[in-house]
Amino acid sequence: MTKSLDSLTVLVSGGAGYIGSHAVLALRDHGIKTIVIDNLTTGFRWAVPEDVPLIEGDVGDLAWVSSQIQDHDIGAILHFAGSVVVPESVSNPLKYYENNTSNSRALIEAAVTSGVRHFIFSSTAATYGIPDQVPVTEDAPKQPINPYGMSKLMTEHMLADVAKAHPINYCALRYFNVAGADPKGRTGQSTAGATHLIKVAVEAALGKRDHVSVFGTDYDTPDGTGVRDYIHVSDLANAHVLALKALVEAPTECLTMNCGYGRGFSVTEVLDAVDRVADVKINRKFEGRRAGDPDALTADNRRIRARLPWTPAYEDLDTIVTHALAWEKELQRRAL
Repeated sequence: MTKSLDSLTVLVSGGAGYIGSHAVLALRDHGIKTIVIDNLTTGFRWAVPEDVPLIEGDVGDLAWVSSQIQDHDIGAILHFAGSVVVPESVSNPLKYYENNTSNSRALIEAAVTSGVRHFIFSSTAATYGIPDQVPVTEDAPKQPINPYGMSKLMTEHMLADVAKAHPINYCALRYFNVAGADPKGRTGQSTAGATHLIKVAVEAALGKRDHVSVFGTDYDTPDGTGVRDYIHVSDLANAHVLALKALVEAPTECLTMNCGYGRGFSVTEVLDAVDRVADVKINRKFEGRRAGDPDALTADNRRIRARLPWTPAYEDLDTIVTHALAWEKELQRRAL
């Protein structure tokens, strides 16, 4: 018997990480009982609210995770745990197939054998590779060009097969470029050496870096720099709550949806926004293109807007930058 959303206990894997911690806040803000599993390899204990249980452990430990699911009567799982650095996936592919694919397989098995009915998966636009057309739709060919994208796509295939064989439904959310931080300043992107452009740029604005590299100025875009679809992490977290509600209300339906705003900003536009918000002039270092970077990558988000009552609250680029900068200042304050 499927429970209602307000009676569910939700397990969040990787809930001490960047996106996972925002999802935990969104669930908590909606009054949904939540438990976090995180091995704290890249996550932070402080990122999980004090009133949300944090169990330290590895989602790849099938027997242990199964016991946690049963002990806490888990009804749904939001799965964020994994590795996310694309260049590292190229140099160390086995790490990604272990952390992102093998461990996901173990978690899915634990869910099935323990009777979990709903599963939300943190996927990525990297499953598309370099798309033939943008904005890219969910039905576009999946042609990952790196092990990171492939490791996520393999998990999507596992979920699809498992949902046909067992009483579990799932939603795979394919993220575009996630940025920003909790507007209330409770959590944000805190990973040292992060490679996300907005994170790098606000670090530079505060003097933590002496420049920002601009990789390529000859793309087929209005200003020659690459264009990406930046989505505020809190809007993304809210999409997870709405997706969970949809799975609970339609227990035989499975969903795969892009998470983006449907419009892109170039590297130059992002850096101009950081200059504007921070009232500084970031030093820009122009370098050659990186292999595999498409000219533009934006989401066709008509499916998520049609299926969920999802209305982004932080779609403005300056707002995303403002929240990212405020969080960076908070990290700086904590380090003093």
